[in-house]
Amino acid sequence: MSNSRSAEKGRPEAAIQKKKKFSWTRDDTELTILALPTTVWYILFCYLPMFGVILAFKDYKIVEGKSFLTSMIQSDWVGFDNFKYFFGLRDFPQILRNTILYNLCFIVLDIVLPVGLALMISNIYSKRKSKVYQTLMFMPHFMSWVVISYFVYAFLITDKGLLNAVIRTFGGQNINWYGTPAYWPFILVFMHIWKGIGYSMVVYLAAITGIDTSLYEAAVLDGASKTQQARYITLPGLQPIIIMMFILSVGRIISSDFGLFYQVSRGANQPLTPVVATLDVKIYQMLTAQNVSLGKTTAASLFQSVVGCIMILSANAVVRKVDKSSALI
Repeated sequence: MSNSRSAEKGRPEAAIQKKKKFSWTRDDTELTILALPTTVWYILFCYLPMFGVILAFKDYKIVEGKSFLTSMIQSDWVGFDNFKYFFGLRDFPQILRNTILYNLCFIVLDIVLPVGLALMISNIYSKRKSKVYQTLMFMPHFMSWVVISYFVYAFLITDKGLLNAVIRTFGGQNINWYGTPAYWPFILVFMHIWKGIGYSMVVYLAAITGIDTSLYEAAVLDGASKTQQARYITLPGLQPIIIMMFILSVGRIISSDFGLFYQVSRGANQPLTPVVATLDVKIYQMLTAQNVSLGKTTAASLFQSVVGCIMILSANAVVRKVDKSSALI
């Protein structure tokens, strides 16, 4: 008897837990019902459409009297010809360069500026002023790029634009903003920051409120300044969320905000095309062109998705090697 007891004590805890019967609790039922709508949504709109990637390897043609699915199945298999067409475009290196360079700039600014603003607003003593500032900076996030493009046009139009009116007031000459590509990298970066900085700032503010306040109280007793508190308490506390946002941003490095680059530039037409054309804009132009098949645009989108997935996994692997607890996956 004593031997059996001693043997049971010597067993690993995991082996003992396996003997316990699986039980379904009321909490499990409630959580399952809560997750069910999201699960159904992902299946219908994220996983089922993935079957359409087969278009990237076919010369899709509509069969008269047949459904989309039947036409897709009966279309000729072309292998990687659609990808060769996309990679062989004359402006492919240019649009790939634009997409990557803009996103590298966005990745840096989308971390530095929102974190800095979050630190400043978190140190405002007046809660009312803090809420007002948050609301004012968060509001542009809800505006459509279509609406914003009209505001930008009102500022930049050559003859009646507000910006040119200010320039004329100080004795300057009108600037043809929509005909001068050199200004547009700065305009696009500014508009991206103006629209998105409020959302990112709120994310970091939420993370700051989760930091233990006793750490700040101890720092005050030790005579730490606000700068030292931010450096040794707030920033280390924000490290996990900063890394998560960074990994997600790296995954979008060859994707771009279509509304920003197409709507704000009013169609990304010449002479602005060399500086505003990105992969998403090019895919839209291919999709609306009459001589480009649907399979070619699907190949371009699949290329974006595959590279984005690889970049997320690579960035996560690097983070996991440096700090495993901060890794996303």
